[in-house]
Amino acid sequence: MININEHSITQAVLQRLDNCDNPRLKIIMSSLVRHLHDFAREVQLSEEEWMTGIAFLTATGHQCDDKRQEFILLSDTLGLSMLTVAMQNAKPPGATEATVFGPFHIDQAPEYQAGQDIANGASGEPLFVSARILNTKGEAVAGARVNVWQADADGLYDVQRPELHNHQVRGIVHSDKQGQIAFQTVLPVSYPVPTDGPVGQMLLATGRHPWRPAHVHFKIDAPGYQTLITHVFRDDDDYLQSDVVFGVRSSLLGKYIRHEAGKSPDGQTMATPFYTLNFDFVLAPKAAP
Repeated sequence: MININEHSITQAVLQRLDNCDNPRLKIIMSSLVRHLHDFAREVQLSEEEWMTGIAFLTATGHQCDDKRQEFILLSDTLGLSMLTVAMQNAKPPGATEATVFGPFHIDQAPEYQAGQDIANGASGEPLFVSARILNTKGEAVAGARVNVWQADADGLYDVQRPELHNHQVRGIVHSDKQGQIAFQTVLPVSYPVPTDGPVGQMLLATGRHPWRPAHVHFKIDAPGYQTLITHVFRDDDDYLQSDVVFGVRSSLLGKYIRHEAGKSPDGQTMATPFYTLNFDFVLAPKAAP
């Protein structure tokens, strides 16, 4: 096809996909082309604006490394991450809801025994977490692998601190025969997502704040159950209604209870005030093959 114009270009590109032998890929690429072209026509995208977009995506890629995923942050702040979570993670009644993954998860986290301190020297007020891993029948799920990560009192994840040579407020624990997990960490605080990269520049340019409400991340895997990726938010946080990544669910609000100095749940004598969190995670069964 020659003499292509702004209206015929879309069909010309779609025709080039006719020989795609992957049906799902053909559906995705065809829809992407149609929507992308319609977007450009709708806003009358200029060549200068197109180049600005190319530079933005290039800078986003340059910001990514093994400790930070700027493209996930971009997806999060545009609501695309939460949209896919909502579409793909419908849960049966009673199962814990999923939310966004976030850009700071890593698989190579240290493993801890029940009751140990995963803070590993991180700043923050002491927090003792006790949780149960259950199925939708209320039965304990033993042997679940629970990956936990969060920010410290400064609102930073360990991977954002180049001076660290060990992981902090990050670890893996396993549920016991009663489905119980317990660990010590620090109280989560609200924090801004990184604003030193292109996503931060986008938020500033569009008049948006970069803040996330305080939360702890959980990724729970157990044989026979759907993987659960979720948070437990502090129910008193100021940013619950305006989370920059649209991830708050009312069912994921937890009560982080303050206690005066004294005996902690594991029997320690605490010289300073501390907090406790109790929460039940309910896993959905895997669909039959």
